Amino acid sequence: MAGGNFMGRIISYVVNELVVEGLANSPAFQRFAVRTSKAIQDASAKATQAREQILEQLKDAAKDVDAFKRR
Repeated sequence: MAGGNFMGRIISYVVNELVVEGLANSPAFQRFAVRTSKAIQDASAKATQAREQILEQLKDAAKDVDAFKRR
C-alpha cells in the first residue's frame, strides 16, 4: 500500500513539473497571464477609486446631517 502512494507522488511530481515547464514556455499562456494580471490591476484601481468616491460621499452626507441637526 505505501509503495503505491509513493509511486503516485512521483508520478504527480513528474506530471506537475512537465505541466509547469510547458506553461512557462508557452507564449500563449504568457500572453494570457499578462492580460489577466493587467485586468486584475485595472479592476483593483477602479475599486480603490470607487471606495474613495464613496468615502467622500459619506463625508459629505455626514456634514449635511450635522448641518440639519444644528437647525
